Amino acid sequence: MKIPILDLEAQYLAIEDEIKQAIDEVCKSSQFILGPFVKKFEEEITKYCEVDYAIGVASGTDALTLSLDAIGVKPGDEVITSPYTFFATAGTISRLKATPVFVDINPKTYNINPDLIKDKITEKTKAIIPVHLYGQCAEMGKIMEIANKYNLRVIEDAAQAIGAKYKGKKAGTIGDTGCFSFFPSKNLGGFGDGGMIVTNDEELAKKIRILRVHGSNPKYFHPIVGYNSRLDALQAAILSVKLRHLESWHEKRREHAELYNQLLKNISIVTPFVEEHNFHIYNQYVIRVKNRDELKEYLKQKGIESEIYYPLPLHLQECYRDLGYQKGDLPESEKAANETLAIPIYPELTEDQQKEIAQQIKEFPE
Repeated sequence: MKIPILDLEAQYLAIEDEIKQAIDEVCKSSQFILGPFVKKFEEEITKYCEVDYAIGVASGTDALTLSLDAIGVKPGDEVITSPYTFFATAGTISRLKATPVFVDINPKTYNINPDLIKDKITEKTKAIIPVHLYGQCAEMGKIMEIANKYNLRVIEDAAQAIGAKYKGKKAGTIGDTGCFSFFPSKNLGGFGDGGMIVTNDEELAKKIRILRVHGSNPKYFHPIVGYNSRLDALQAAILSVKLRHLESWHEKRREHAELYNQLLKNISIVTPFVEEHNFHIYNQYVIRVKNRDELKEYLKQKGIESEIYYPLPLHLQECYRDLGYQKGDLPESEKAANETLAIPIYPELTEDQQKEIAQQIKEFPE
Protein backbone atom coordinates (compact mmCIF):
# COMPACT_ATOMS: atom_id res chain seq x y z
CA MET A 1 0.00 0.00 0.00
CA LYS A 2 1.49 3.33 -1.09
CA ILE A 3 0.73 6.12 1.35
CA PRO A 4 2.02 9.67 0.70
CA ILE A 5 3.07 12.03 3.47
CA LEU A 6 0.44 14.45 2.11
CA ASP A 7 -2.26 14.01 -0.55
CA LEU A 8 -3.14 17.43 -1.96
CA GLU A 9 -4.83 15.87 -4.98
CA ALA A 10 -7.41 14.18 -2.74
CA GLN A 11 -8.06 17.50 -1.00
CA TYR A 12 -8.46 19.31 -4.32
CA LEU A 13 -10.88 16.77 -5.77
CA ALA A 14 -13.16 17.16 -2.75
CA ILE A 15 -13.54 20.92 -3.35
CA GLU A 16 -12.73 21.12 -7.07
CA ASP A 17 -15.91 22.91 -8.14
CA GLU A 18 -15.57 25.56 -5.41
CA ILE A 19 -11.94 26.20 -6.32
CA LYS A 20 -12.64 26.48 -10.04
CA GLN A 21 -15.47 28.93 -9.42
CA ALA A 22 -13.24 31.09 -7.22
CA ILE A 23 -10.45 31.14 -9.81
CA ASP A 24 -12.94 31.99 -12.55
CA GLU A 25 -14.26 34.94 -10.53
CA VAL A 26 -10.76 36.36 -10.13
CA CYS A 27 -9.94 35.89 -13.81
CA LYS A 28 -13.14 37.64 -14.88
CA SER A 29 -12.46 40.52 -12.50
CA SER A 30 -8.93 41.01 -13.90
CA GLN A 31 -7.86 42.23 -10.46
CA PHE A 32 -4.87 40.10 -9.55
CA ILE A 33 -2.82 42.18 -7.08
CA LEU A 34 -4.43 42.96 -3.71
CA GLY A 35 -7.95 44.27 -4.44
CA PRO A 36 -11.34 42.95 -3.27
CA PHE A 37 -10.44 39.26 -3.05
CA VAL A 38 -7.50 39.91 -0.75
CA LYS A 39 -9.55 42.36 1.32
CA LYS A 40 -12.33 39.79 1.69
CA PHE A 41 -9.90 37.09 2.80
CA GLU A 42 -8.23 39.45 5.26
CA GLU A 43 -11.63 40.19 6.77
CA GLU A 44 -12.36 36.47 7.01
CA ILE A 45 -9.07 35.89 8.82
CA THR A 46 -9.78 38.67 11.33
CA LYS A 47 -13.06 36.94 12.19
CA TYR A 48 -11.54 33.45 12.25
CA CYS A 49 -8.60 34.47 14.44
CA GLU A 50 -10.69 36.89 16.55
CA VAL A 51 -8.23 39.71 15.94
CA ASP A 52 -8.53 43.34 14.80
CA TYR A 53 -6.27 43.40 11.75
CA ALA A 54 -5.01 40.98 9.10
CA ILE A 55 -2.57 41.87 6.34
CA GLY A 56 -1.96 39.51 3.43
CA VAL A 57 1.66 39.19 2.32
CA ALA A 58 3.64 37.11 -0.16
CA SER A 59 4.79 34.32 2.17
CA GLY A 60 5.15 33.22 5.76
CA THR A 61 8.78 34.26 5.56
CA ASP A 62 7.77 37.78 4.53
CA ALA A 63 5.26 37.84 7.38
CA LEU A 64 8.14 37.42 9.80
CA THR A 65 10.38 39.91 7.98
CA LEU A 66 7.76 42.64 7.82
CA SER A 67 6.82 42.06 11.46
CA LEU A 68 10.43 42.40 12.57
CA ASP A 69 10.85 45.54 10.47
CA ALA A 70 7.61 47.02 11.76
CA ILE A 71 8.59 46.64 15.43
CA GLY A 72 11.87 48.40 14.69
CA VAL A 73 14.46 45.61 14.66
CA LYS A 74 17.74 47.14 13.52
CA PRO A 75 21.27 45.91 12.73
CA GLY A 76 22.97 44.80 15.93
CA ASP A 77 19.74 43.95 17.75
CA GLU A 78 19.21 40.46 19.14
CA VAL A 79 16.08 38.37 18.73
CA ILE A 80 15.54 35.25 20.84
CA THR A 81 14.04 32.22 19.13
CA SER A 82 14.12 28.42 18.82
CA PRO A 83 16.82 26.52 16.91
CA TYR A 84 14.39 23.68 16.19
CA THR A 85 12.27 25.19 13.42
CA PHE A 86 12.23 25.94 9.72
CA PHE A 87 15.13 28.16 8.65
CA ALA A 88 12.96 31.21 7.90
CA THR A 89 12.41 31.85 11.60
CA ALA A 90 16.06 32.78 12.06
CA GLY A 91 16.82 33.75 8.47
CA THR A 92 14.47 36.71 8.64
CA ILE A 93 16.30 38.00 11.72
CA SER A 94 19.59 37.76 9.88
CA ARG A 95 18.18 39.49 6.78
CA LEU A 96 17.62 42.59 8.89
CA LYS A 97 21.22 42.28 10.10
CA ALA A 98 20.10 41.43 13.61
CA THR A 99 21.39 38.40 15.50
CA PRO A 100 19.33 35.29 16.26
CA VAL A 101 19.87 34.07 19.82
CA PHE A 102 18.88 30.44 20.20
CA VAL A 103 17.17 28.97 23.26
CA ASP A 104 16.69 25.23 23.67
CA ILE A 105 13.31 23.52 23.47
CA ASN A 106 10.98 21.66 25.77
CA PRO A 107 11.65 18.02 24.76
CA LYS A 108 7.97 17.09 25.10
CA THR A 109 6.37 19.81 22.96
CA TYR A 110 9.42 20.75 20.82
CA ASN A 111 8.59 24.43 21.44
CA ILE A 112 10.97 26.97 22.97
CA ASN A 113 11.53 26.44 26.70
CA PRO A 114 10.47 29.71 28.35
CA ASP A 115 12.41 28.86 31.53
CA LEU A 116 15.64 29.30 29.55
CA ILE A 117 14.83 32.65 27.94
CA LYS A 118 15.78 35.00 30.79
CA ASP A 119 19.42 33.91 30.75
CA LYS A 120 19.73 34.95 27.09
CA ILE A 121 18.36 38.47 27.49
CA THR A 122 20.90 41.30 27.10
CA GLU A 123 20.70 45.04 26.56
CA LYS A 124 20.62 44.25 22.81
CA THR A 125 17.56 42.01 22.99
CA LYS A 126 14.66 43.48 21.01
CA ALA A 127 12.14 40.66 20.62
CA ILE A 128 11.22 37.02 21.08
CA ILE A 129 9.93 34.79 18.29
CA PRO A 130 8.24 31.72 19.77
CA VAL A 131 7.39 29.03 17.20
CA HIS A 132 4.15 27.06 17.50
CA LEU A 133 5.72 23.95 16.07
CA TYR A 134 3.75 21.18 14.37
CA GLY A 135 0.45 22.88 15.27
CA GLN A 136 0.79 23.23 19.05
CA CYS A 137 1.20 26.61 20.74
CA ALA A 138 4.29 27.51 22.73
CA GLU A 139 3.92 28.45 26.40
CA MET A 140 2.70 31.96 25.65
CA GLY A 141 1.72 32.89 29.20
CA LYS A 142 5.28 32.62 30.48
CA ILE A 143 6.70 34.15 27.31
CA MET A 144 4.47 37.22 27.52
CA GLU A 145 5.28 37.62 31.20
CA ILE A 146 8.99 37.72 30.38
CA ALA A 147 8.43 40.06 27.43
CA ASN A 148 6.41 42.49 29.53
CA LYS A 149 8.98 42.45 32.33
CA TYR A 150 11.89 43.23 30.01
CA ASN A 151 9.98 45.46 27.55
CA LEU A 152 10.42 43.07 24.61
CA ARG A 153 8.20 42.62 21.56
CA VAL A 154 6.79 39.20 20.68
CA ILE A 155 6.25 37.90 17.16
CA GLU A 156 4.46 34.56 17.02
CA ASP A 157 5.67 32.23 14.28
CA ALA A 158 2.35 30.49 13.74
CA ALA A 159 3.21 29.24 10.25
CA GLN A 160 2.12 25.71 11.19
CA ALA A 161 -0.59 26.66 13.66
CA ILE A 162 -3.52 28.59 12.17
CA GLY A 163 -6.51 27.61 14.29
CA ALA A 164 -4.48 26.21 17.17
CA LYS A 165 -5.32 27.60 20.61
CA TYR A 166 -3.51 28.45 23.83
CA LYS A 167 -5.89 28.63 26.79
CA GLY A 168 -8.72 29.43 24.41
CA LYS A 169 -6.85 32.14 22.48
CA LYS A 170 -6.05 31.58 18.81
CA ALA A 171 -2.42 31.16 17.79
CA GLY A 172 -0.94 34.41 16.52
CA THR A 173 -3.21 36.71 18.54
CA ILE A 174 -1.30 36.89 21.83
CA GLY A 175 1.95 38.62 20.87
CA ASP A 176 2.46 41.88 18.98
CA THR A 177 1.95 40.09 15.67
CA GLY A 178 1.18 36.58 14.49
CA CYS A 179 2.64 35.20 11.28
CA PHE A 180 0.97 32.56 9.11
CA SER A 181 2.18 30.66 6.07
CA PHE A 182 -0.10 29.39 3.31
CA PHE A 183 2.54 27.16 1.75
CA PRO A 184 0.66 24.26 0.10
CA SER A 185 1.58 21.72 2.80
CA LYS A 186 0.04 23.76 5.61
CA ASN A 187 -3.38 22.96 7.08
CA LEU A 188 -4.60 26.03 5.21
CA GLY A 189 -2.48 25.88 2.08
CA GLY A 190 -2.67 27.83 -1.15
CA PHE A 191 -1.66 26.97 -4.69
CA GLY A 192 1.76 28.54 -4.14
CA ASP A 193 3.34 30.89 -1.64
CA GLY A 194 1.31 33.20 0.57
CA GLY A 195 1.28 34.57 4.09
CA MET A 196 -0.64 36.67 6.59
CA ILE A 197 0.16 38.90 9.55
CA VAL A 198 -2.42 39.42 12.28
CA THR A 199 -2.31 41.99 15.07
CA ASN A 200 -4.43 43.99 17.47
CA ASP A 201 -2.06 46.97 17.20
CA GLU A 202 -3.46 49.60 14.83
CA GLU A 203 -0.13 51.38 14.34
CA LEU A 204 1.68 48.14 13.53
CA ALA A 205 -1.05 47.21 11.06
CA LYS A 206 -0.74 50.57 9.30
CA LYS A 207 3.03 50.29 9.06
CA ILE A 208 2.91 46.70 7.75
CA ARG A 209 0.40 47.67 5.07
CA ILE A 210 2.81 50.38 3.92
CA LEU A 211 5.85 48.08 4.10
CA ARG A 212 4.24 45.44 1.85
CA VAL A 213 3.88 47.92 -1.05
CA HIS A 214 7.45 49.23 -1.28
CA GLY A 215 6.91 51.57 1.66
CA SER A 216 4.53 53.76 -0.34
CA ASN A 217 1.79 55.91 1.22
CA PRO A 218 0.14 57.19 -0.91
CA LYS A 219 1.08 55.42 -4.14
CA TYR A 220 4.40 56.61 -5.60
CA PHE A 221 5.30 58.45 -2.38
CA HIS A 222 7.65 56.60 -0.04
CA PRO A 223 8.03 57.69 3.58
CA ILE A 224 9.96 54.45 4.27
CA VAL A 225 11.76 51.78 2.26
CA GLY A 226 9.55 48.71 2.05
CA TYR A 227 9.14 45.44 0.20
CA ASN A 228 7.20 43.93 -2.67
CA SER A 229 5.17 41.51 -0.56
CA ARG A 230 1.54 41.23 -1.53
CA LEU A 231 -0.82 38.27 -1.31
CA ASP A 232 -2.09 37.50 -4.83
CA ALA A 233 -5.81 37.73 -5.47
CA LEU A 234 -5.86 34.20 -6.88
CA GLN A 235 -4.30 32.84 -3.71
CA ALA A 236 -6.71 34.82 -1.55
CA ALA A 237 -9.74 33.51 -3.43
CA ILE A 238 -8.53 29.92 -3.17
CA LEU A 239 -7.74 30.33 0.51
CA SER A 240 -11.19 31.79 1.15
CA VAL A 241 -12.68 28.57 -0.20
CA LYS A 242 -10.38 26.42 1.89
CA LEU A 243 -11.00 28.47 5.04
CA ARG A 244 -14.62 27.32 4.97
CA HIS A 245 -13.40 23.75 5.38
CA LEU A 246 -10.55 24.35 7.80
CA GLU A 247 -12.30 23.48 11.06
CA SER A 248 -13.57 20.16 9.70
CA TRP A 249 -10.08 19.39 8.42
CA HIS A 250 -8.67 20.18 11.86
CA GLU A 251 -11.11 17.79 13.47
CA LYS A 252 -10.19 15.01 11.06
CA ARG A 253 -6.51 15.52 11.83
CA ARG A 254 -7.26 15.42 15.56
CA GLU A 255 -9.28 12.23 15.10
CA HIS A 256 -6.41 10.69 13.16
CA ALA A 257 -3.99 11.71 15.92
CA GLU A 258 -6.15 10.04 18.56
CA LEU A 259 -6.30 6.84 16.51
CA TYR A 260 -2.51 6.86 16.10
CA ASN A 261 -2.17 7.37 19.86
CA GLN A 262 -4.21 4.22 20.43
CA LEU A 263 -2.57 2.16 17.68
CA LEU A 264 0.96 3.04 18.79
CA LYS A 265 0.47 2.34 22.49
CA ASN A 266 2.84 0.13 24.46
CA ILE A 267 5.72 0.17 21.98
CA SER A 268 9.03 2.02 22.06
CA ILE A 269 7.67 4.98 20.09
CA VAL A 270 7.03 8.35 21.71
CA THR A 271 3.78 9.85 20.42
CA PRO A 272 3.02 13.60 20.54
CA PHE A 273 2.58 15.19 23.96
CA VAL A 274 -0.13 17.84 24.16
CA GLU A 275 -0.37 20.37 26.97
CA GLU A 276 -3.85 20.14 28.50
CA HIS A 277 -4.53 23.84 27.87
CA ASN A 278 -3.59 23.59 24.19
CA PHE A 279 -5.76 22.84 21.16
CA HIS A 280 -3.41 21.02 18.76
CA ILE A 281 -4.22 21.12 15.03
CA TYR A 282 -1.55 18.60 13.94
CA ASN A 283 0.11 20.23 10.97
CA GLN A 284 2.38 17.26 11.56
CA TYR A 285 2.06 14.11 13.65
CA VAL A 286 5.60 13.60 14.90
CA ILE A 287 6.81 10.44 16.61
CA ARG A 288 10.12 9.94 18.34
CA VAL A 289 12.34 6.89 18.02
CA LYS A 290 16.03 6.23 18.69
CA ASN A 291 16.80 4.61 15.32
CA ARG A 292 14.80 7.15 13.33
CA ASP A 293 16.71 6.96 10.05
CA GLU A 294 16.38 3.19 9.91
CA LEU A 295 12.64 3.42 10.55
CA LYS A 296 12.25 6.02 7.82
CA GLU A 297 14.01 3.77 5.31
CA TYR A 298 11.97 0.76 6.45
CA LEU A 299 8.69 2.62 5.93
CA LYS A 300 9.88 3.81 2.52
CA GLN A 301 10.45 0.20 1.48
CA LYS A 302 6.87 -0.54 2.53
CA GLY A 303 5.55 2.33 0.40
CA ILE A 304 4.91 4.68 3.31
CA GLU A 305 6.26 8.21 3.07
CA SER A 306 7.54 10.06 6.12
CA GLU A 307 9.49 13.26 6.65
CA ILE A 308 12.18 14.60 8.97
CA TYR A 309 11.48 18.05 10.43
CA TYR A 310 14.29 19.11 11.00
CA PRO A 311 17.52 17.11 10.56
CA LEU A 312 19.95 19.84 11.68
CA PRO A 313 19.02 22.49 14.24
CA LEU A 314 19.70 26.07 13.25
CA HIS A 315 22.50 26.75 15.74
CA LEU A 316 24.59 24.08 13.97
CA GLN A 317 23.91 25.28 10.43
CA GLU A 318 27.01 26.31 8.49
CA CYS A 319 25.74 29.84 7.89
CA TYR A 320 25.57 30.40 11.66
CA ARG A 321 29.02 29.07 12.45
CA ASP A 322 30.18 32.59 13.27
CA LEU A 323 27.72 32.75 16.18
CA GLY A 324 29.96 30.33 18.03
CA TYR A 325 27.55 27.54 18.93
CA GLN A 326 29.00 24.07 19.39
CA LYS A 327 27.46 20.62 19.23
CA GLY A 328 26.02 19.89 22.65
CA ASP A 329 25.13 23.52 23.45
CA LEU A 330 21.40 22.96 22.92
CA PRO A 331 21.04 19.25 23.62
CA GLU A 332 17.25 18.87 23.46
CA SER A 333 17.07 20.44 20.01
CA GLU A 334 19.89 18.22 18.84
CA LYS A 335 18.22 15.09 20.20
CA ALA A 336 14.92 16.01 18.57
CA ALA A 337 16.68 16.56 15.24
CA ASN A 338 18.08 13.03 15.46
CA GLU A 339 14.99 11.20 16.74
CA THR A 340 11.80 12.73 15.31
CA LEU A 341 9.83 11.56 12.30
CA ALA A 342 6.58 12.88 10.83
CA ILE A 343 4.10 10.31 9.53
CA PRO A 344 0.98 10.96 7.38
CA ILE A 345 -1.84 12.85 9.17
CA TYR A 346 -3.79 14.69 6.41
CA PRO A 347 -7.62 14.75 6.64
CA GLU A 348 -8.17 12.44 3.66
CA LEU A 349 -6.12 9.66 5.25
CA THR A 350 -8.26 6.55 5.76
CA GLU A 351 -8.50 4.37 8.84
CA ASP A 352 -7.12 1.43 6.86
CA GLN A 353 -4.12 3.50 5.83
CA GLN A 354 -3.50 4.52 9.44
CA LYS A 355 -3.71 0.92 10.60
CA GLU A 356 -1.24 -0.11 7.91
CA ILE A 357 1.20 2.62 8.95
CA ALA A 358 0.91 1.67 12.62
CA GLN A 359 1.31 -2.03 11.86
CA GLN A 360 4.47 -1.44 9.84
CA ILE A 361 5.90 0.68 12.66
CA LYS A 362 5.13 -2.13 15.12
CA GLU A 363 6.77 -4.70 12.83
CA PHE A 364 9.89 -2.60 12.37
CA PRO A 365 12.84 -4.73 13.52
CA GLU A 366 14.53 -2.51 16.10
